[in-house]
Amino acid sequence: MDIVDTRLLIVDDEEGFVSALSRRLSARGIDVYSASNGEEGLTRLSDHPEIDIVLLDVKMPGIDGIETLRQIKRTHPLVEVIMLTGHATVESAIDGMKLGAFDYLMKPCELEELASKLAQAKAKKTAHQAKILEATGKELRKQRGA
Repeated sequence: MDIVDTRLLIVDDEEGFVSALSRRLSARGIDVYSASNGEEGLTRLSDHPEIDIVLLDVKMPGIDGIETLRQIKRTHPLVEVIMLTGHATVESAIDGMKLGAFDYLMKPCELEELASKLAQAKAKKTAHQAKILEATGKELRKQRGA
């Protein structure tokens, strides 16, 4: 699956990293939003429900990435989350995956690897949305007696 027309929210407190990555991904046709901490990320996600994927740093001031992931999955269950950190630990990786993170990447990651993960995450979200639409259609037909 292509990543063009993907809507991505990058939540990371490293301004230079976010700026550089945003430029590189925008050049590939991705609509990029950004936030510098978990609280701002949650607000941005609520303000822009069209966002498909969140690229989420684990270590941030305020609420950390794991708590932000927990809240994203509770309020926006179809949004896929890729955890990103320069401080990976086995425990945080396991916690993130248990809470529903799509994947977990180490900083710095190769742009091609990230693009591949974004495409996979977008495909997963699209498949979930299709299943929901199909189930809704079946339920409506059943209610109409068709």
